Amino acid sequence: MNFKLIIDRNCTEEVIANVHERTPLIDEIERLVTQEGIPNQIAGYLEDEIKVLPVEEIECFFVEDEKTFACYKDGKRYVVKKRLYELENILPSDFIRINKSAIANKTRIARFKVALSGAVDAVFESGYSDYVSRRCFAELRRRFGL
Repeated sequence: MNFKLIIDRNCTEEVIANVHERTPLIDEIERLVTQEGIPNQIAGYLEDEIKVLPVEEIECFFVEDEKTFACYKDGKRYVVKKRLYELENILPSDFIRINKSAIANKTRIARFKVALSGAVDAVFESGYSDYVSRRCFAELRRRFGL
């Protein structure tokens, strides 16, 4: 595989990839190139304060009472002005959907707790936990190598 980078401030930016077939890697490259950049910070609102939250320190995003929240490393829950599907499109690959209403930062998951009924909860470093749906658990197992 060859890689060529030409830096010219006067030309229009474009990325051209000549590949033999579409693969998950090509899909990821396309997603990275076509999105408007991965944010490294997101604004979070808590009562009368606005805090800029570094994405790598956010444990998960979840929806409750039709509002989207970011669960931060200190355990505080900040309101975020984006929907889950919008976040899913712009967040780095460390974030994975764990159920219909939550996206988790896999690097911030401390452990998984399994109940006798077979239900699985993701427990984060701050102590916050959320359930993992059966549909999403297969992808989590693949990503964690379980």
